[in-house]
Amino acid sequence: MSSTELPFVPPANVLPKVAAVRVAEGERLRSVRLPGITLTIRSRRPAREGLPPALYVHGLGGSSQNWSALMPLLDDVTANEAVDLPGFGDSPPPDDGNYSITGHARAVIRYLDASGRGPVHLFGNSLGGAVATRVAAVRPDLVRTLTLVSPALPEIRVQRSAVPTGLLALPGVAALFTRLTREWTAEQRVRGVMALCYGDPGRVTPEGFRHAVEEMERRQRLPYFWDAMARSARGIVNAYTVGGQHGLWRQAERVLAPTLLVYGGRDRLVGYRMAQRAARAFRDSRLLTLPEAGHVAMMEYPETVATAFREFLADTGKPAAGTDTRGAADGVPADENTGG
Repeated sequence: MSSTELPFVPPANVLPKVAAVRVAEGERLRSVRLPGITLTIRSRRPAREGLPPALYVHGLGGSSQNWSALMPLLDDVTANEAVDLPGFGDSPPPDDGNYSITGHARAVIRYLDASGRGPVHLFGNSLGGAVATRVAAVRPDLVRTLTLVSPALPEIRVQRSAVPTGLLALPGVAALFTRLTREWTAEQRVRGVMALCYGDPGRVTPEGFRHAVEEMERRQRLPYFWDAMARSARGIVNAYTVGGQHGLWRQAERVLAPTLLVYGGRDRLVGYRMAQRAARAFRDSRLLTLPEAGHVAMMEYPETVATAFREFLADTGKPAAGTDTRGAADGVPADENTGG
């Protein structure tokens, strides 16, 4: 299958039944149908009416559950929602099979436009950080502030530990990996993911580990699980190669919203050394570095990230950024690779 050939994915209404997605106390899930996509939204009831909205975007292989530790810590300052990107969490694949950064950014923009919740405090981790950067650059009217946790912005020297994830982008690698790891248990897979993503996997509670295993078992029953992973990984790699005005670093320079950057010193997927470059690229930025954190600081150190956001919010206290919405449909430029 070529990189631009779209796979056959069953329509959402004929996908196999799998176990229900976990919903933490105080959360609720709802499904939102939009042109070409159906998104699952995880939300919490704010402490009081009138709080500014926030939207959280997860990383590669993650879901809206990745924000379940952070969101309740901010219930009194923001009205919180987290999205399952198309093909992840409880959201079915996009109709066009497009898992590129641009495709995911369009999904976020379509949801914000349809819901009328913008401008929002936009959060993104890893892949979600790249997506959020693009959204903030092309639709500044939708973003009050931007908070990026280990955003997947292009690196010239990729860490060795990140190479296997990047290899998923190559055609056939995901299928080969699936065959080679067919005998792995969900527990083994989760331990591998946690070793890669956490600075200290020992911080994961037994209950948290059990929930992660249950979610892994659920995802492995989805026929599109590896396709979504591989095509989204390919989308990251493709975005790394795009130059000019559509390059992610160029778009970072265009972001008008005040930006909080969070980097972990033990991140094995996004280089810690990229923190200073990001701080220079985003014109109105604040940088939080956590030497002991890994790739998912909002899961590993949610209290620290929440405190940093509260201070950031108090320091900014400004209205939404400008309203320049130039670009193609949804305000997003033509896709770098529609095969995603």
